Amino acid sequence: MSEENEMPRFIRLKETTSTNNYLRGLVGKEQLPEGSVVVTDFQTAGRGQVGNSWESEGGRNLMFSVILYPDFLPANRQFLISQIAALSVKETLDQYTDDITVKWPNDIYWKDRKICGMLIENDLTGQSLFCSVIGIGININQQEFRSNAPNPVSLTQITGREYDLDEILNSFLERLYNRYLGLIREQEDEIRNDYMAALYRGKGFHAYRDEQGTFQARIRGIEPTGHLILELNDGEVRRYAFKEVSTVITPELSL
Repeated sequence: MSEENEMPRFIRLKETTSTNNYLRGLVGKEQLPEGSVVVTDFQTAGRGQVGNSWESEGGRNLMFSVILYPDFLPANRQFLISQIAALSVKETLDQYTDDITVKWPNDIYWKDRKICGMLIENDLTGQSLFCSVIGIGININQQEFRSNAPNPVSLTQITGREYDLDEILNSFLERLYNRYLGLIREQEDEIRNDYMAALYRGKGFHAYRDEQGTFQARIRGIEPTGHLILELNDGEVRRYAFKEVSTVITPELSL
């Protein structure tokens, strides 16, 4: 974000269907300043990648969306937005606990449990990005999860403490804005290297599942387009887009 930009707007809602939907609706009516944020106490229809839902107890967690206008980025490099968002969440949570990683493409994990999910919706103008709406849900103070989600966890469950939501949100926004400035300054190699270093199960062979079944593989790389490259035990290399492969996780019974 450049110095000549307007100051971002901060919009707080008691309840909404989805902060992404709300923010996208505003963008359709007016030109919001870059970095503007919509935060809510409760979402009635929070969404994740490809229609996944997100469970969150009202007033206990962070649910918000941020808008950026990365019109300098070609469409085939839009995964960089996902990378800086994921890194910013990880680096924020690193202040409070260890063992935070980024599970490809942009879930945030504590050990083998999901503490944050996000939905990034990019709009294009020609061959370049026009705007990116980054929707994020971070489990902060929730003490119990009642849905059939396989492996959720909150920061409170990890540490036994409760946290000021605004403090964590402001910490994240500072990191996101700094990462975004790095992207504007063409620090793409640094972003990609930091992302690789932060990956969940980034080293060694682990269990994965695709349409052919379960197999052991290691992460060989992430393409600039965001495709995941896995190498199997026998040396075979496979390339996956989002949702074409999943990590096999055996949830623990307790923390």
